[in-house]
Amino acid sequence: MSAVTLSIVTPIYNEAQNIPELYRRVKAVMQSLGDAWELVMVDDGSTDGSTDLLRQLAAQDEHVRPVIFARNFGHQLAVTAGLDYARGQAVVIMDADLQDPPEVIPALVARWREGYEVVYAVRSRRQGETAFKLLTASLFYRLIARITDVRIPMDTGDFRLMDRKVVRVLNQMRERHRFLRGMSVWVGFKQTGVEYERAARFAGETKYPFRKMFKFAWDAVTSFSFLPLQVATYLGFFSAGLSILAIPVVVIMRITGSQEAFAGQATTLIAVLFLGGVQLISLGILGEYVGRLYDEARGRPLYVVREAPSDRAPSAPENEQTPLTEQPGLRNRETETRSN
Repeated sequence: MSAVTLSIVTPIYNEAQNIPELYRRVKAVMQSLGDAWELVMVDDGSTDGSTDLLRQLAAQDEHVRPVIFARNFGHQLAVTAGLDYARGQAVVIMDADLQDPPEVIPALVARWREGYEVVYAVRSRRQGETAFKLLTASLFYRLIARITDVRIPMDTGDFRLMDRKVVRVLNQMRERHRFLRGMSVWVGFKQTGVEYERAARFAGETKYPFRKMFKFAWDAVTSFSFLPLQVATYLGFFSAGLSILAIPVVVIMRITGSQEAFAGQATTLIAVLFLGGVQLISLGILGEYVGRLYDEARGRPLYVVREAPSDRAPSAPENEQTPLTEQPGLRNRETETRSN
């Protein structure tokens, strides 16, 4: 294949129902553009037959380059692996459920050709999503905007196009708890948005239940803000202030003979529970940050690859991994011991 102009990176987790339609629509769009392209599909430990489908597509079309994880590592690390293996001068990130229509890609490419280095897709309308999902998404972006210095555009997701120079910088940022849509804004460069209507999921069920959504939001907050630590400090000052204010109140009540209002153990119990709660919250928040530091210090690889294309992008970090056997366009890998 000639030099790749455009890479499409798609994380896959139990998307067997969507893969054929995704491939068909991406192929049609890319053929209409006429640029050299590749479809990097990262299988994040699927168990529904998605892996076999990716192998079949790779065998029949050299544009398809599957990266198969040894287990499930999560959406953000699957996208990270896709960026590591993408070879294009521009890289588009999109999900496999077809809520992000491939037909929007030409609009992203057009803005890239105008000189923009990050072109993010802005959701003007969202179909097939619950009121709860819409509300929490709106609150999340407004919270991030208020507590961080990173101005993430409202109503955007991971669906975006990034120039090779942006991808090169992101590939050098190897933190473990990743919030890629924030990282792509943090790096800077010339950015703009393209509006589109987000479709309903083509088939299957969402792979992002509330638990994963909460973890994703927490990773975003802790990756770009020290506010949780600051909140613990504010709680400490608040509780200390209450105790100081209580001193003249107790003195006045003793002078006026009303000290019996403080008699008994109820008041003491309430004060102890309040202060104990503040301390536990503070320790929990501090422990979360310390735990993340420990996670980074262990130096484990971000992900482990079972099979992958035999060639990597020039800007991807060096992988100290041993290919055990070669397959057509793929190689099996049992270990990855890259140091971050």
